[in-house]
Amino acid sequence: MDDLINDFIAECREMIDTLGGEIVAWEAAPQDRERLDAIFRFVHTIKGNCGFFDLPRLKALSHAAEDALAAVRSGKRVADHQLVSAVLAIIDRISELVQALETGETLASEDDSPLIEALTAAKPEENGAQGQSAAAHGRTAVRTIRLPVDLLDRMMSGVSDLVLARNELARRLRESSAGVEVEAVFERVSATIAEMRDAITRTRMQRIDNLFSPLPRMVRDLAAETGKQVVLDIDGGDVELDREMIEMIRDPLTHIVRNAIDHGIERASEREAAGKPAAGRLAVCARQAGNQILIEICDDGRGIDGDALVRKAIASGVLAEKRSERLSTAQKTALIFEPGLSTAAEVTAISGRGVGMDVVRANIERIGGIVDVDSKPGEGVRLTLRVPMTLTIIPALTVSAGGANYAIPRSAIEEIVRARGESVRIEWVGGTGIATIRGRRVPLVSLADVLGSEQKEDVEQSLILLKPTGADVYALAVDAVHDHEELVVKPASPAVMAAGLYAGTTLADDGKPVLLLDPPGIAASAGVVLERDDRDRQEETADKAVQRGTPSLLFRTMQGAKSLLPLSAIERIEDVAADSIKLSGGRLHVAVGEAILPLEGCGATPPEHGLRILRLTDGSAQIAYGFAEVVDIVTPDAEVRPVSAPGEVRGVTLIDGEQVEIIDLHWLFAAHAADPSRSGEQPVCLLPHGDPWMDNILRPIVESAGYRVVRSGEPGAADADVAIVSDGAEAPASGIARILRLRSDIAPAGKKDDSIHRYDRAALLGALGASGRGKA
Repeated sequence: MDDLINDFIAECREMIDTLGGEIVAWEAAPQDRERLDAIFRFVHTIKGNCGFFDLPRLKALSHAAEDALAAVRSGKRVADHQLVSAVLAIIDRISELVQALETGETLASEDDSPLIEALTAAKPEENGAQGQSAAAHGRTAVRTIRLPVDLLDRMMSGVSDLVLARNELARRLRESSAGVEVEAVFERVSATIAEMRDAITRTRMQRIDNLFSPLPRMVRDLAAETGKQVVLDIDGGDVELDREMIEMIRDPLTHIVRNAIDHGIERASEREAAGKPAAGRLAVCARQAGNQILIEICDDGRGIDGDALVRKAIASGVLAEKRSERLSTAQKTALIFEPGLSTAAEVTAISGRGVGMDVVRANIERIGGIVDVDSKPGEGVRLTLRVPMTLTIIPALTVSAGGANYAIPRSAIEEIVRARGESVRIEWVGGTGIATIRGRRVPLVSLADVLGSEQKEDVEQSLILLKPTGADVYALAVDAVHDHEELVVKPASPAVMAAGLYAGTTLADDGKPVLLLDPPGIAASAGVVLERDDRDRQEETADKAVQRGTPSLLFRTMQGAKSLLPLSAIERIEDVAADSIKLSGGRLHVAVGEAILPLEGCGATPPEHGLRILRLTDGSAQIAYGFAEVVDIVTPDAEVRPVSAPGEVRGVTLIDGEQVEIIDLHWLFAAHAADPSRSGEQPVCLLPHGDPWMDNILRPIVESAGYRVVRSGEPGAADADVAIVSDGAEAPASGIARILRLRSDIAPAGKKDDSIHRYDRAALLGALGASGRGKA
């Protein structure tokens, strides 16, 4: 038990040290969902572990904090300053209690009720009960691991052999030029290095027993608390797994076991009535399959009620009713992973918040793993966690682009095809690449373009279909595909990792450094938005702007096109005068009453006459959308055809046989949610005077990328972060470090032509993104 307590303390200290900055950042930006989720997972883990360590104070504090954070996640509470301060106080007290648990000291205050009451009332503590954060102790978390002495002896022996072999190789090279003798010594060095690599890798490995050992006590306590009889079977405790992997799996495994007992296994009377043994069975086993570890958790309980999940999904708006009719049994069961969905009838201290399974999937996918679920009503549930054996050695594919070599995790690769193959067709639409492979259309990304490398000419490129975990597929174009290798991966420098394109660095066989690519980061940099890999999910995403059966407003835009918007997003229709519309900060705004709203639907130039606007709302923010006339109120039920690139129009459908555009509300609000004027320092882009194309077409793209546009002579022009000029025009006289040249011809003038085609949106946004990151 002492070992388990020490592991618990070490885990808490590591998480507290990591969360210190996250909590402060959340206080400054409480709307940040990612930081909220990180804090929530911390208190949820603390609550789960306290259940079998008999730590009532920690359990009460973490449970109260979890209640408040769960309410914020579900939208029932607002993360205001008072609530954030109360959560900070709870986290600080948890840190103090963990410190006291480690040192054996007694805290000055034994009463936590004021902290919990302050959290419930969302009022800040007046007596300074926030205490000191973990960072204030000035400690650095120490990462330790126990190693058997024979393994350390083996490592030291290997080091000695390595030194001797090196010395012998040096002597032979000096004394003899015989190739055979040198080759023999080299083979000895290679064998010794391989042995050392294996031994050092094993220092990170632990028996999975360390993960399974708390389960018997946990199951016993949970069974007693729920009034159930549960028999636990554990197998595969001798399987070894990377220590970091064990720590990442601990929380998901805890969720699954608690859910199995609380939700799945029935009480003895229910089981006997169903013809089952009075005692339920929970089996946890681990086994190695190639370079993966499979952990299975099986119970013989009531199983997952897929139809109940569907009903809850429809009621909560996660699932469209018509789509539910096409779901298979497996797809219904998979809804258990949706945030907020659960078959639990009530919230308990054990589980039932509807957050457990989405946390399980998030944690497993974060380490490159997969979660599979299989359920039969009345017979039970089998959950399988498939995780890589280690985080440091991964199978990878080496490729080259722009004259440099890179590595791609093999787990993200679905297929490799020749770009000029018979089953492959490549087309470019508005500067965006689309690859059609055996009738399947996927976004196309050029690795050389993303990395800013010079594209090699007369090279038959290969396309690598990448499937990041939990996401859709896209094609990555590379100059050449080399070998599959087992690579030892290390973190790259902070400056390299900050680019968001790489997952680490490694060494090739020739000793040259190779960067490991991050497939989701490459897609994000190229402007490719990856949806979850589910055909029905893709259809639902395409329908999200206007779901079938949703009453919608059919109207005519200022450009004369017929468009649709859901009535639920329209607050009201108003008439506004021309003098209430102004161009400020590079965007149109309209004054409506006492509010100034962003104005969309009118281009980039203020209209000469008054117009009618749709006042759109997402529940908190508002946007004005100019339109010409209302046509009708309709309930669309035709198929929706999504467009190929994200933008103001999400898709096209038919209304009375006529094509109608669907406005993408998410895209509209996202553009203004990222308005740089709301937070942070805004980078500046210098554009030339009197160029209509740059004013009307380029400027909106630049501003949507987060830049403030200025002209020569205006404030901030001399200190602009980037300047954009037409090819052949003179660069600004000021000392601006980065100049982007745009050409009208599609093809560059030559190899040294580093200009960008004026309609190559991906390349332009990539260059602007690089400039913005450089400033940060």
